[in-house]
Amino acid sequence: MADEGKRPQGPDESAPTQGASVPTKKKTWLKRIAGASLGLVLLGGIAAAGAVYWAYDTYGADLPRVPDVHEWHPPILSEAYATDEVLLAEFFAERRKVVPYERIPKKLVQAFVASEDNVFFDHPGFDPIGIAGAAWKNFTAGRVRGGGSTLTQQTAKALLISAEGYDKGREKTIRRKIKELLLALELERKFTKEEILWLYLNNVYLGHHSYGVQSAAENYYRKNVEDLTLPEIALIAGLPQAPSRYSPFTNPKNAAERREYVLRRMAEEGMISEEQRASAAAEPIRVHPVEDVFGDTAPFFAEHVRRDIVDRYGNQRMLGDGLKIWSSMNSENQRFAQNAMLKGLHHVDHRQGFSGPVGKVAKNDQAAKLKAFDAVLEARGGAKLERDRIYVGLVTAVEAKKATVKLGTKLEGELPLGAARWARKPNSEAYFPSSLITSLEGVVEPGDLVVVRGAIAEDIGMDSEKAGLKRTYGADGVFLALEQEPELQGAIVSIDPWSGYVVAMIGGYDFDASEFNRAFQSCRQPGSSFKPIVYSGNFELGRDPTDSLRERPFTPASILIDAPIVTDDPENNLRWKPQNFDQTFMGEVTAAYALVNSMNIPAVKALENLSVRQAVDWANKIGITSKLNEDFSIALGSSCVTLWDLANVYAAFDRGGTRPETKFLRKVEDRFGRTLEDHTWYADGWAPLKDRIAAGYAELWSEPERVMSEETAYITTQLLNQVTLYGTAASAGRMNNKWKIAGKTGTTNDSFDAWFMGYSVDLVTGVWVGYDRYDHPPMGRYEQGGRTALPIWRDYMENALDGRPQRDWKQPAGINWMTVNLKTGRPGGGEGSRALPFKRGTEPSASTPAGDGGTVDPALFMGLP
Repeated sequence: MADEGKRPQGPDESAPTQGASVPTKKKTWLKRIAGASLGLVLLGGIAAAGAVYWAYDTYGADLPRVPDVHEWHPPILSEAYATDEVLLAEFFAERRKVVPYERIPKKLVQAFVASEDNVFFDHPGFDPIGIAGAAWKNFTAGRVRGGGSTLTQQTAKALLISAEGYDKGREKTIRRKIKELLLALELERKFTKEEILWLYLNNVYLGHHSYGVQSAAENYYRKNVEDLTLPEIALIAGLPQAPSRYSPFTNPKNAAERREYVLRRMAEEGMISEEQRASAAAEPIRVHPVEDVFGDTAPFFAEHVRRDIVDRYGNQRMLGDGLKIWSSMNSENQRFAQNAMLKGLHHVDHRQGFSGPVGKVAKNDQAAKLKAFDAVLEARGGAKLERDRIYVGLVTAVEAKKATVKLGTKLEGELPLGAARWARKPNSEAYFPSSLITSLEGVVEPGDLVVVRGAIAEDIGMDSEKAGLKRTYGADGVFLALEQEPELQGAIVSIDPWSGYVVAMIGGYDFDASEFNRAFQSCRQPGSSFKPIVYSGNFELGRDPTDSLRERPFTPASILIDAPIVTDDPENNLRWKPQNFDQTFMGEVTAAYALVNSMNIPAVKALENLSVRQAVDWANKIGITSKLNEDFSIALGSSCVTLWDLANVYAAFDRGGTRPETKFLRKVEDRFGRTLEDHTWYADGWAPLKDRIAAGYAELWSEPERVMSEETAYITTQLLNQVTLYGTAASAGRMNNKWKIAGKTGTTNDSFDAWFMGYSVDLVTGVWVGYDRYDHPPMGRYEQGGRTALPIWRDYMENALDGRPQRDWKQPAGINWMTVNLKTGRPGGGEGSRALPFKRGTEPSASTPAGDGGTVDPALFMGLP
């Protein structure tokens, strides 16, 4: 019984032999070592616990609160869209888009884990072995090479930076590292591993404004994160260590090596096969340049939207609160406007003459310059001559009829005379068609650097040159056309008068060169485009100037005197002598004839009939906000206005006399989809149905502000329609075959400013062209609104209205039409007569006093008006 508790020996077991004491001693030592180790671990655990307790006690109060997952709202970008959902602009301090964890590919998660933290799913928030290894590497290297931070610690660091600011959150101190470690432990306690990964992958900085993997996928590959391929995933996962050093844009070789490292780590961890690794590593680095949505789409429009949002919501909210903004802009209209403006400014600029080459290159330096051109060509897709592509070239040979221009060491083109006939010396007194050059010699010479454009014969504006160019180069043969950067500026405002949407807006030729918005910030003399304000004021308030009792209303048939006048200002020793454009005088004419033909003296008489004070009040009432000079010269547009104000006035004419509620924003939502403001038009075909229904309901209770009677607006519009048929805008008259249009030209003294303000029933558009500074030589003396601004307006409107039905303005019940003689104002047909609209009861009759339609002796009309 004494041996009952012993374990029986097995068949291979035997009693210990002599000398078996050595293994017994080893076991004893192993037990002692194990015990000591356990003791050390226990002591270490106690020490670690004490250290953590001390750290929490010392720094815990300063730790930022770790939000719940549903409370985490990092800075995200705000986006602005056109009404047709085209992205207009992005606004951000950190370009971040937060995506759900389910959208992030499993391979992308694995790539980050393999390359950044391969024991992520095993450690408690920090990796002691990794930290020790990093410390040893730093010690042996004699410098800091890495910190051994886990993904959890990197996420904690991001929280610190967000709470304390960039500089303090990234400072290299013991305090910051301890706080980072404590936060990491708190993250591990509060969140699952997948939630920590979701926080990290939506927060990590990946270079070139990319915060988070969705932003990186868009910036580098222009796709969503779930659509990334394995080579693309590996490149992005390799960026957190050093986004600049591994940038595929600036350091593609480093990026390829880093990508190879990520792929190798994935293969070592069994996440991909060796075949997948080799295939992905063999793929060339292909990334897209980061899109400048703001600058490439509609920068003046986008900047106006930005300023408006910042003024009302604040810059911080704009840059980080993820606002979703729908502007009023229509991307097609904006594109039509930009194309029309660019083409129009270049045409007008050519008529001003050639300002000379952009530079000269000495013969010894030309080879180096051409090699520099090669690098530019390579970056832009290769050395090839393409239509509409702009180049800077070096002139190497010049003959009378052509010049040779080298665009690189292996690319050159011919610059024919027919593509440079405009390149005379600037002279504002010269008439363009009669001052074309007949030889390139003396215009350019070898060594000149010139701006040229790839062109075909059809691109050349002068019909006289097209046939010769077609014979030489064929219909599709590409040659070089001489170009230059216009000094001229231009602006466009286009408004849908019924919705109030500003559908297109351009504030200048080049936003990058000048952010000054000439549509809003530039106050310019409007010239004759101001005259409809004077005449509409008379139709609304004025009395017939030939009626001594001042009982008959002013009508289109009212007689005005076209004769020389002089006004003196003794106080300032000034004399004003207005003249008509053609410097002739016609005597008595009707108001309709005077407005349609943009006569100056009758406009001054119309202003006198209304009174200066009443005219200024009227202009302010219908939409002019700038301060107007209180003198007779405002009848001719001497007092500055903005294009924006004038467009709103013409929109009131178009709307039948009610003020347009113009807007640049349709709707604004916050990051959660909550509506902050909504200005949707009930008939907006691009807006969601729920927004249109809400807008339709609101429309039932809104009443537009009436600033003039329907009859006044209609009469003014019909006379402006006649301007496009018979007057100073007759070159646009053919458009009336498709759409009814109305408008008015405007030109200031010495052609410093050229305008055209016009509209159809559905669209109001104003165009201004000129130089920014009045000390600049003016445009050529033959540049008027009808020749300079109207072609831009017509080009835009023909495209913008394409496909729309012809619509006429609704005639008010209180309007009658009558055919009258345009000189005498008397009823009657025949030559010199035209149908005109009248307010019912104001039509002229056979007994109405009328002018004799005769001419006058200018010498009889000297004195104050």
